[in-house]
Amino acid sequence: MSKRVSINLVASKAALYGMGVFTTIAIRKRKPFLWEKHWRRLASDASRLGIDISAHDERSVANALSEVTENNNVTNGRARITFLDESPSEIWDGHSEKETGLSIITAGPREIPEEFKLTVSSHRVNTTSPLIGIKSCNYLEHLMAYKEAKTRGFDEAIRRNERGEIASACMANVFWVKDEMLYTPSLKTGCLAGTTREFVLENLECEEIEALIEELQNADAIFLTSAGIGIVNVSRFEGTPKGGRAHPILDLWPKKPEPPA
Repeated sequence: MSKRVSINLVASKAALYGMGVFTTIAIRKRKPFLWEKHWRRLASDASRLGIDISAHDERSVANALSEVTENNNVTNGRARITFLDESPSEIWDGHSEKETGLSIITAGPREIPEEFKLTVSSHRVNTTSPLIGIKSCNYLEHLMAYKEAKTRGFDEAIRRNERGEIASACMANVFWVKDEMLYTPSLKTGCLAGTTREFVLENLECEEIEALIEELQNADAIFLTSAGIGIVNVSRFEGTPKGGRAHPILDLWPKKPEPPA
């Protein structure tokens, strides 16, 4: 089930060009985790793309999210909030009325394999793109990189930018440990300023750097972070064992509730 407001899927900018922004939020005990961070990024991204969300203030969207999670009986899972520019395309329609739709969908937690395998993607991140740093609905590049990794038997893939620097995974941020120090790519690499990434940086000493793929090859441990998967300890990177190392980063994410006996 979802909450959706009048989406014209014929000639809207959302349908034709992916003009929209979204965020995925972890739901824990029926509450959105890191809500303030998600709302701040949604509003900022919408502003950068010129999407008018004035009809959807923070309180009304939070209430709508609560209603959907309640109706869908989501105690621990995920929700996706999307703002869609339903304005007609000037190229196809000629009208210029501004209209923004809100969509909220939910699901249970994503299944994370016991042995999480990570590879390197051939799909590069373009740091000169005007969409860099925006979590927009124009997400096909991410999906193509993710699907390509899955077809090769991996669970995720590291994407590099045009300079060969580590940027992120296809749908997550990346952290790694070397000699007890925690690292993550800086925003200069083109990575998304993820909400979980921000949460980690607020709570742990971590150095934001520009680094080549060799840093991951030589890392003592690798972690992926996102609201969808939480914080995942990578077991293997390009076939090399990396998992099994305890680190405080793993204690930051709310523990998955044990199933009832």
